[in-house]
Amino acid sequence: MTDFQAVADRVEIEALRGEFSDAAMMGDYDRFAELFTEDGVYKIPDAHVVQTGREEIRAGTERLADEWEFFVQTTHTGSIELDGDTASGRAYVCELGRLRNGTSIYNYAFFNDRYRRTADGWKFTERIFEVRYFDTTPLPGSPLVALPAVAGEPSPEAAK
Repeated sequence: MTDFQAVADRVEIEALRGEFSDAAMMGDYDRFAELFTEDGVYKIPDAHVVQTGREEIRAGTERLADEWEFFVQTTHTGSIELDGDTASGRAYVCELGRLRNGTSIYNYAFFNDRYRRTADGWKFTERIFEVRYFDTTPLPGSPLVALPAVAGEPSPEAAK
């Protein structure tokens, strides 16, 4: 493998991890499931979640998302170990949100990942979410539908 190929693989895997958070936050469950191989596995051990295969991942993720009033996930660069057409890695995550039952959640965690190069690019073969810090202290804020106006600038509604 050339150095250029290794750099390209790392960039594509990092983009895959970003797509995961974006698809989850935007509620794009079809795109979310397509980030996994056909036989991919998504696990959240602390929530007793094991989803296998794209259909189960799609349906299970949509079901989990229905429990949230709002949810924000940021993924941060971690490690990537390339091994030909497979790789493994870790990505660091911060999440916050509120469930529809009123419970607030704030956590720091990481994903333990396994990846495979496919004809459609790199995909997750396994993604395991491991929480390191978990807090249910009520969040003081609320979700915004539109950003408030900044002093001296028109509000988004006024710009219409």
